[in-house]
Amino acid sequence: MSVESLRGRDLLSMADLSVDELRGLLDLAAAMKTGKVNLRCNKVLGLLFQKASTRTRVSFTVAMYQLGGQVIDLNSSVTQVGRGEPTIDTARVLDRYLDVLAIRTFEQQELETFASYAKIPVINALTDLEHPCQVLADLQTVKEQFGQLKGLTLTYVGDGNNMANSLMLGCALVGMNVRIAAPSGYEPDGAIAQQATEIAAGSEVLVTQDPVEAVKGAHVIYTDVWASMGQEDLAEGRLPIFQPYQVNDPLLSHADEQAIVLHCLPAHRGEEITDEVMEGSQSLVWDQAENRLHAQKALLACLLGASAI
Repeated sequence: MSVESLRGRDLLSMADLSVDELRGLLDLAAAMKTGKVNLRCNKVLGLLFQKASTRTRVSFTVAMYQLGGQVIDLNSSVTQVGRGEPTIDTARVLDRYLDVLAIRTFEQQELETFASYAKIPVINALTDLEHPCQVLADLQTVKEQFGQLKGLTLTYVGDGNNMANSLMLGCALVGMNVRIAAPSGYEPDGAIAQQATEIAAGSEVLVTQDPVEAVKGAHVIYTDVWASMGQEDLAEGRLPIFQPYQVNDPLLSHADEQAIVLHCLPAHRGEEITDEVMEGSQSLVWDQAENRLHAQKALLACLLGASAI
C-alpha cells in the first residue's frame, strides 16, 4: 500500500493525494474494516468545527478512539475561536498541543491559512469548496460493490457544491468517469473541473445541465441537498429550479440496471431524493455512511504513522 508518504502531511483537497496514495488509502480502509489490519497510535486529535456535524464528528471521534488515541472537541462556543481570536494565533497554539487537527469551516482559505501556520497534519473535514473525507468513504463504498473503480461512471445530480468538486477530483484520480448535472448558474467550481480534467487519464469529466443524459448508463447515482449549510435561507427559492434534478425512480430508470444510489447525508427526503429511492434496493447510503469511520481511520493512521498491533 502506497501510504507511507502520507505521514505528517495535510489533506486539504482531494488533489493533495496521488493516484497511488488514494488507492493505498482505500485498500487500507478495506483491510481495517474487515479486521485484517489493526493499527495503533497513542495520539491526540482535535476537532475544530465551525459547522454543525453528525457523521463527521462521530466518525472521526470513534476512529481515533479505535486507534487508541484521544479526541478534544474544540467547539467554537467554548474556545477563544468563537470570540474572534485570529486564525494564525490559534493555529500556532494548537500545533503545540495536538498531533492532528480536523477542521470543518466555511472558507477554504481559512483552512489553508491554518495549515500554513501549523506543523501538525491538518485535515479538511469540510469547507464550502471541498469535502475530501466524504469522497474517501464514497469511493470505498463503490469499490466494495463493484470490486473495482476504473471505468465505472458516477453521475452527481444537483447543486454543484463542495461534494461535486471533490467527487470530480476523486473520480478522476481513480479512473472513473464523472458527470455533474446541475442547473445553469449552479455548476461546480470551474477551476476544479479543469483540474479534474487534467488529472483524468482516459476517463471522462463532464458538466451538463441535462440530468437524464448525465444518468444514462451510469453505475453510481449521487446527490446532495440543494442548499448547503449557510444557504438555508435560499432553500425555498431553489426548489422549482432543482426539481428536474430530483433523484427518483423515473430518473434512476435511465441508469445502469445494477446502478447504486449514494447520498452524503443529511437528506431532505422528497426534495433532492425520494423516500422510495432512499429506502430502495439500489440505495447504499447506510454502507456509505458507515465507511466514513473506516476511511477516516485509515487516513488518521497514515498521517500519524500508526504501528501494527
